[in-house]
Amino acid sequence: MYVCHCGTNIAGMVDVEAVAEHAADLEGVAVARHYSYMCSKPGQALIKDDIKELGLDRVVVAACSPLMQETTFRTACSAASLNPYLLQMTNIREHVAWVAQDKASATQQAKDLVAAAARRVGFHESLEEPRVDVKQAALVVGAGIAGMEAALRLADAGKHVYLVEREPGIGGHMAQLYKTFPTLDCAA
Repeated sequence: MYVCHCGTNIAGMVDVEAVAEHAADLEGVAVARHYSYMCSKPGQALIKDDIKELGLDRVVVAACSPLMQETTFRTACSAASLNPYLLQMTNIREHVAWVAQDKASATQQAKDLVAAAARRVGFHESLEEPRVDVKQAALVVGAGIAGMEAALRLADAGKHVYLVEREPGIGGHMAQLYKTFPTLDCAA
């Protein structure tokens, strides 16, 4: 369990040390630490070192939005040979610190979120990202002027192109015109 201060973004409203102490007493929690910036290189190193030295099989990070930092922490887990999908983040910055009115209720809410994350991570399973061969081909729907131009540009880029048209002929509306402006060239 790793609880981030996020400078004063979290620690200004949440008693981070109390949250880490609470987390240490939760079932299944082997280690509970707090650090000023968990997403920093030293914060990530703390996680990686604990995974290696303590043999951790799951990681919970209570910090900011997973949208911002989940990839960072998954990468840290991977670097320590832990499956990156055995990570659970809980957002105590936006969901607690930034919306709370008083420190006591914010700290209690953070404790509740940390407890829920600790419980949830136990259900995570290792996942593997599949490798799939990709065929460099494109499907262009519609053989009007735009479709034909797109198909030609893709073909010039070395891609195999499938050009599909529902009508019996190609050219779209342009093929129906007699002459084009301003040169009065034949549309066909």
